Parts: sequence; C-alpha cells; structure tokens
Amino acid sequence: MDEIRISETFPVSAKRLFDAWLDSDEHSAFTGMKADIKPLQGTPFVVADGYIKGNNVKLQPYGRIVQSWRASDFPKSSPNSTLEILFEKVSEGTKLTIIHNHLPKDQIKEYESGWKKYYFKPMKKYFKKNKKK
Repeated sequence: MDEIRISETFPVSAKRLFDAWLDSDEHSAFTGMKADIKPLQGTPFVVADGYIKGNNVKLQPYGRIVQSWRASDFPKSSPNSTLEILFEKVSEGTKLTIIHNHLPKDQIKEYESGWKKYYFKPMKKYFKKNKKK
C-alpha cells in the first residue's frame, strides 16, 4: 500500500484552514518553513523551504484540495504523488484529513511521521493562537 491517511482536528472553521493552507504567508507561518502557494487551481507551488513542489490540481472551497506533490528526495523513477486534503466541520472545529497516494514505498513511514511533525503539530499550536484572520 502506498497511501497515508491521517486526520487531526483544529479549533477553527474549514474556511480558515482552507484559506491558510493556500496562502504563502500563513502556510509559512504555521509550518515555520517558506511557502509560495496561491489559491488558484492549476498553479504551481513550492513549500517546506523548497523541499516540496507541486501543482494545485483541484480546489473545492472549504471542502477539498487536491495537489500533485513531489519531494526533492523522491527517486527519479518515482511518479509525482497525489495529496488530497479534506476539511470536515465537527463540533470542535474542523477535522482535516490528509490522503497521500503514490508515495515511494520505502518512504511511506517517513512521510507519515513528517505530516505529523512538520504540519499537524505546528498547526495545532498556530491555530490555537491564531483563530481569526
């Protein structure tokens, strides 16, 4: 299996999370790494200080983002992966689910821990302090 599926709940609205994910300044702020990303379908992005490059394939406001996604340490022979981000309203705020497909098989565990360490953990701290924008 070459898929990661993990979820975390954040104390903000789906709109707040969706907009922050696709904003260069906020994406940089909640990860602590430089990001260049725009809320436009079909546009390229670079995040995590250049470690990740991709393209916004599909944007369904406040519900779903689909991205073509490639890390700089993917083997040359590996295809780009597909990242799907789902936003679901729950009583505590928004449940964000990451579904990451077509990863190099020997890197799946590394990326799963990376999502938790470099995204979910700092995002929890950031959105606890920055609920409104």
